[in-house]
Amino acid sequence: MKSIIYMFPLLLTIWLPQAASAEDMAASDNYMPTLITDTPYEGRQLAIKIVRKTIGTIQTDTAAKHRVRAKYAEDPALLMNAAELVAIEFKTIAIANNYWRE
Repeated sequence: MKSIIYMFPLLLTIWLPQAASAEDMAASDNYMPTLITDTPYEGRQLAIKIVRKTIGTIQTDTAAKHRVRAKYAEDPALLMNAAELVAIEFKTIAIANNYWRE
């Protein structure tokens, strides 16, 4: 099985009907005004939020999201793929925070 990292660009092209431009997004959609967080825990929470919002943007059909959740909730490999995406986002946040070192 290929890693989700390698498949992600392909999945985006399949699932994203149209990319939203900055003008299309309202100020209230800015759930990530900065990558800077006070603690690693807050950074991890932000990474989870980024992944959740990304999936929500890609898959806008609520019923489809619920059908997929039922599948991945029982599949450890799919859950590990989701965790891998969070780890990638967390790494980006950690770098932006200079790994929370002064």
